[in-house]
Amino acid sequence: MIASIERLTGLEWKNQGTVFLVGFGHAGTHWIIGSIYVLLPFIQRDLQLSYTAIGALFTVFHFSAFAANFASGLLVDVTGRRVALMVASLSLGAAAFMAFGWALGMPFLVAMMVLIGATNNLWHPPAISFLSRLYPNNRGYALSIHAFGASFGDIVAPLAMGVLLVGLTWQSTAKISALPVFLIATVIGVVLISRDLQSPDQNGDTKRGMSLGEYFTGITTLLQDRGVVGLALMAGVRSMAQSGLLLFIPLYLANVLQVGPTLVGIGIAAMQFGGMIAGPIAGTWSDRVGRRPVVLAGLSGSTVVIAALTLAGNEVLFIAGISLLGFLLFAVRPVVHSWMMDLTPPNMAGSATSVMFGAQSLLSGAAPLAGGLIADTWGLAVVFYALAGTMLVANVMVYLLPHHDQGNGEQP
Repeated sequence: MIASIERLTGLEWKNQGTVFLVGFGHAGTHWIIGSIYVLLPFIQRDLQLSYTAIGALFTVFHFSAFAANFASGLLVDVTGRRVALMVASLSLGAAAFMAFGWALGMPFLVAMMVLIGATNNLWHPPAISFLSRLYPNNRGYALSIHAFGASFGDIVAPLAMGVLLVGLTWQSTAKISALPVFLIATVIGVVLISRDLQSPDQNGDTKRGMSLGEYFTGITTLLQDRGVVGLALMAGVRSMAQSGLLLFIPLYLANVLQVGPTLVGIGIAAMQFGGMIAGPIAGTWSDRVGRRPVVLAGLSGSTVVIAALTLAGNEVLFIAGISLLGFLLFAVRPVVHSWMMDLTPPNMAGSATSVMFGAQSLLSGAAPLAGGLIADTWGLAVVFYALAGTMLVANVMVYLLPHHDQGNGEQP
């Protein structure tokens, strides 16, 4: 069986542990935000917030992530302390989530969302560049396991929140739910901190950081690359649709289909479960056939399913629909990340990740507020049509991205 896994993934068994541990850390960051999505309907009712106010809360989240994003890329590429930055991301995010439970109104919620947004995006540059540097020959697979961790966190969090909310207030649930993230941060720090010292990748490279002068020269060159900038913008448009879906699907389940907290949690978990299955398949497939066809397949299918969701007349059909959507939508995520790493010099991987996640955070920030205004004016169903249109734009952008010769970036 081990031989079969090594043959399918292209990665030796002894290296799988590091990949999965970083993926487990990614699960911690998504546990936090996935928990908040399920808590939202109960926060909204308890604090009597409008859809616009809820949307504004997540706009703050995305814009704070955008603001913190570029500094994190610089820190990664200049210091090379990838594991230390991963531990800091998890620890500070968990502390802010725990403090979330003491919120009595919008001002404190906004303050904690600023911290959660900043630490959430602090994770990606060190983690993605860490895996990309260690496993350049199996980048699609390694980053698909990173995305697998995100989906795992997104699955477990809503299920756990649905169970806890049956017997606890949303405040108590938030406080308790922060504890596992502290544990994950500790394990990663203990097991992987030695990797912050110089350690060779698959090809024997041991370079760790760079000078500030080298960094600014590299980032200038990076931003002049039409492929890098175009891919980052496409990822941002796709992420805009995704952020809207993650916010408004639980609200649609709770307020339109009138289901309870447990079924809201099951619905979100079902969506993420599809993504957890699809990620490793899509990542490994893209290592063999190229990134572009896999991305196009996922985005095209997602567009059709989003537009059809409001036709589901009951919760069973709706949850079945979002399960399929999760399979298509989240399959694309690790492939886009791998594509960006293909286009980027290894010593600029952290900053390239920051460029991509910066675009994602900036554009994602528009979706919650705009969606909230649409929902308050025309109803939640219209939000889904707007999100389908957004995903269609991402499809067109993939077609327009420049092609790169093999060895220059894009996979064959």
